[in-house]
Amino acid sequence: MRHSHAGGKFDSNAYKVSGGLHGVGVSVVNFLSETLRLEIWREGKTYEQEYVRGVPVVALRQTGKTKKRGTKITFKPDTQIFVHTEFSFDKLSERLREKAFLNKGIRITIKDEREEPERSHEFYYKGGIAEFVKHLNKNKSTLHDKPIYFEKEGDSLSIEVAIQYNDGYDEKVYSFANNINTVDGGTHLSGFRSAFTRTINAYAQSSGLAKNFKSSLTGDDVREGLVAVISVKLPQPQFEGQTKGKLNSDVKGAVESFLNERLTEYFEQNPTVARRVVGKSLDAARAREAARKAREIVRKGAMGSTMLPGKLADCQERDPALSEIYIVEGDSAGGSAKQGRDRKNQAILPLKGKILNVEKARFDKMLGHSEIKSLIMALGTGIGKEDFDAGKLRYHKIILMTDADVDGSHIRTLLLTFFYRQMSELVEKGYVYIAQPPLFKVKRGKKEEYIKDEGSMIRYLMRMATADMTVKTTGARDVIEGKELAKSLEKMVDFKHYCERASRRIGGDSHLLQTLLEAFGGKKGVLRKEGATLRKIFQDGDLMARVEAVLSKVGYKTELTTDEEHGLWEIETSTNSGVNLSIDWNFASFVEFQKAVELYSELEDKLAAPFITGENGTQDEVATRDALLEKVLAAAKKDLSIQRYKGLGEMNPEQLWETTMNPEKRTLLQVRIDDAVETDEMFTVLMGDAVEPRRKFIEDNALDVRNLDV
Repeated sequence: MRHSHAGGKFDSNAYKVSGGLHGVGVSVVNFLSETLRLEIWREGKTYEQEYVRGVPVVALRQTGKTKKRGTKITFKPDTQIFVHTEFSFDKLSERLREKAFLNKGIRITIKDEREEPERSHEFYYKGGIAEFVKHLNKNKSTLHDKPIYFEKEGDSLSIEVAIQYNDGYDEKVYSFANNINTVDGGTHLSGFRSAFTRTINAYAQSSGLAKNFKSSLTGDDVREGLVAVISVKLPQPQFEGQTKGKLNSDVKGAVESFLNERLTEYFEQNPTVARRVVGKSLDAARAREAARKAREIVRKGAMGSTMLPGKLADCQERDPALSEIYIVEGDSAGGSAKQGRDRKNQAILPLKGKILNVEKARFDKMLGHSEIKSLIMALGTGIGKEDFDAGKLRYHKIILMTDADVDGSHIRTLLLTFFYRQMSELVEKGYVYIAQPPLFKVKRGKKEEYIKDEGSMIRYLMRMATADMTVKTTGARDVIEGKELAKSLEKMVDFKHYCERASRRIGGDSHLLQTLLEAFGGKKGVLRKEGATLRKIFQDGDLMARVEAVLSKVGYKTELTTDEEHGLWEIETSTNSGVNLSIDWNFASFVEFQKAVELYSELEDKLAAPFITGENGTQDEVATRDALLEKVLAAAKKDLSIQRYKGLGEMNPEQLWETTMNPEKRTLLQVRIDDAVETDEMFTVLMGDAVEPRRKFIEDNALDVRNLDV
């Protein structure tokens, strides 16, 4: 067992700087895992060990030979400890990206194989934080091609700063202390900001660029369009709070004087870049003055309830925590929402047409847009860095309710762009939601039901059809019907889904997959052997020979060999298209193959073809499971009238309330920012000026779109 303070970070000779889990990271993971498997490749040998809930099942043992170096940890979170064991791809990506650019030259790959399509990232920044700043500006027009980069190394304090401006209006500054993302800033960020504002003001005056400008440039002026990273490393950092979100160590003065000196020197040596930066800051200051006048109008509206926008149907509740506002696309849907809502705590704000794309508009122009003005007034928070106050928000649920078509999606994206760029704190606090109107209305006789998506639709059809159908499987005395039949057929739908994905792993050879499923999970399959598990089968040459025999019998050329690295057996074969393939533990460990085997085994036991089906006094023979599924779905649709909704306007007030607005029945999606960098990039690509990245994004993702309404 590993003890706290046993990690190398507590030995002052081991690391100059450190940050993280007190050197017990893997021990903690092990004790919180149902299973953990360890593989070590070292000095030409492979070592392996397995644990169950923190306790070793076997001692560390040598299992084979290798030419690799490194360690592999495979773990499964313990469901007896955790209620939720869902990993966030975005959260992990964000953390790994930070690790990659703060440790230049390291290559990190993350792949998510749980859903279709698979998602993956590779992070590799040879130039460290300077390259990361370039990455953040990837699809933006920059004021200078090369990021401004300064670094200082020292025993008591090391500082790295990278800066690059773009022609946008947003500011992105990331601060780190000992590789920890200090999301709430701290002394290093304060020093950076002070030096930055002072240096640009000083250069603006000394160069004569600001001679017609009466006042000083503010911090907001000089940081408009700025993308920067500041990273400090120090031996004993003092953080505020358990999450280490803010650095408290006294480094403000040191960072300030370092940046002041280096930035002044840079501006003197690069006057072209300096002029562009000062010019942009002066433009920002003039726009700020114009925006201040525009904001005055909005502020007056936000301060008194008498000035709430006329189109807002407010609620009676005055406690924001109990109030919600629906932002609805179009007047007709807005009318239905106003009639169908609960007036006590649901407010409705209908928006006409498409709101302004704030990604491409300056602040003063945005405040002149009537729909955005109505939105700001209704929310009550004010707008802009000086005036915005999340504490004044009048509704703690802001629900975007748009049509389920292309225009509705566009309007929703425009609204999300507004919240992300202008009121990101509301998104971070979890106040922004997306309503989920149903996709289908199903009518059977006089009975109507609303169904939210395609998956729920299939489950509904199964329930309907199996209510009047019986199925008798070959050799079984019992009849399967009702819920039991519906459950088995739902498993069949899941099975088909896993088979599609597993088939891709073996070059799309569905016949080979079917043969493997039979060999492993069939009634005479090797998994039927007492105590057999997939892992144990690959350790047993006799059982693998049985799998090989099944493949040979149907015409596949095979060779049974051993994997020297892990001491496991594998079968070399080739797909029906001639691609060489190894049926090894690496393939068998993929979740889609394991799930396909598990469901195949279950279906073979409970739903073995052929079938005799009974319905309304008639009996039919059905040869395969696929044919049975088709028959059931066809029978279900026979008596149904199915309407697919595209617009909210297709529903009357009662229907809209019942399906989308009633808190007891509705489904809401909460908008979250898990990976800030990727979110920023997405909005830049989709809503920015550059056409080429957007065209590429659409081409890359077009095949992933289902039911696109055009």
